Amino acid sequence: MYVLIPMDSDIVQEAKLVSVNDVKVWAQVLIEEGEVVEIFHADSFEDFDNLSEAVVLINDFENPMPFMEYNMMPLVAHTQRSVDEIVEAFLFRELYDMAV
Repeated sequence: MYVLIPMDSDIVQEAKLVSVNDVKVWAQVLIEEGEVVEIFHADSFEDFDNLSEAVVLINDFENPMPFMEYNMMPLVAHTQRSVDEIVEAFLFRELYDMAV
């Protein structure tokens, strides 16, 4: 599964989740069998070769519609900021689903 995350840096260990308006780089995380397989980066969320199935947003006030038009499930990470925290919360279904 591909998960899209707006980040402030393409350095994975230092990058933090940011608002869509403040994004510096988009990270697309490939998760298979509960493991991060690969992380891709792009300037726009539309620039990836594969469509993401979910997008992680920083709060409930973000506009999910541009992502829902691509059939992405909008999720909110209220406290998680790093890629590792977000992936762990995703795997344990601790991210809030905005589409519900």
